[in-house]
Amino acid sequence: MNKSGKAKVAVMLSGTGTTMASLLFASRLPDCPYEIVLVLSNKPDARGLQVAAAEGIPTFAHSHKGLTREAHDAVMQEQIERSGADYVALCGYMRIFSPGFVAQWTGRMLNTHPSLLPKYPGLDTHQRAIDAGDSHGGCTVHIVTPELDAGPVLGQIPVAILSGDTPETLAQRVLYAEYQLYPRMLADYVGREMDADWIIARVGELALALPETDARSSHGSLGWRVGGEKSGKFFAYVSVNHHGEDAVALLVKTSGPDEMTALIDAEPDIYYRPAYYGAAGWIALKLDRPGVDWDHVSDWLAKSWRAVAPRRLSKLMEIAETF
Repeated sequence: MNKSGKAKVAVMLSGTGTTMASLLFASRLPDCPYEIVLVLSNKPDARGLQVAAAEGIPTFAHSHKGLTREAHDAVMQEQIERSGADYVALCGYMRIFSPGFVAQWTGRMLNTHPSLLPKYPGLDTHQRAIDAGDSHGGCTVHIVTPELDAGPVLGQIPVAILSGDTPETLAQRVLYAEYQLYPRMLADYVGREMDADWIIARVGELALALPETDARSSHGSLGWRVGGEKSGKFFAYVSVNHHGEDAVALLVKTSGPDEMTALIDAEPDIYYRPAYYGAAGWIALKLDRPGVDWDHVSDWLAKSWRAVAPRRLSKLMEIAETF
């Protein structure tokens, strides 16, 4: 867990670093939920590396020449992992990634594109907008997916196309818009992981996807039960700063004190013994932290569900998982 409480972001670039600088300077404003921990480039002479180094940000460069796409991506991935980054922000990184690299950062890699997507993915966006007679160009911040410039859109700013605009004059104004949009969208996206309502909604989606579950409040916490209206048993709760605990946490059942102690000893930044429920064998998994592994959360919910579900349901689940 990041001790600063901020999400760690690695930035990848190939050029001057002006967009990276917009993210960096925004990160130094009060209450920004992210920090830049590494700037990487496929071009060792990229000006953006000098800008980052001058601002005290660690940098790394490795040319892609002579390497397969997968091999170069692996070199970059190793450095990003060493930095402890929770997210990757692309700032003019002029390389198409291998599917494996994109998969490693599913939902955690953002990009900015100089058009109002889905219009004009790829290159020459400003010329294409002018040629089409569009009233506006603009910029888009989106999540990176395997298909080029096609991931979910987080935000856009339209930029009016003026009479006599060239691709160069339009591009300059679009950059100004981009410098406003990208830091805000990055902050909003990583900041949602600290929001209790968002966390509860995400846990609820996962919990209610399990068979015969329903949501119910208990002892001031929202919980999820399995087994029906009359005989249902709770298998998960979300605790929001209850009993003086400074955390939004998922409470799930363990096999007993030995498992609870082992988990807390191994990863004290993630697990703790909840004040009210701990005596009954429940453990708390902190969720208001950067880089939560939601597959891990889903696994815990399923495990806790099995611990209390009627045998007819858990048996059906076991059968389904064999196929």
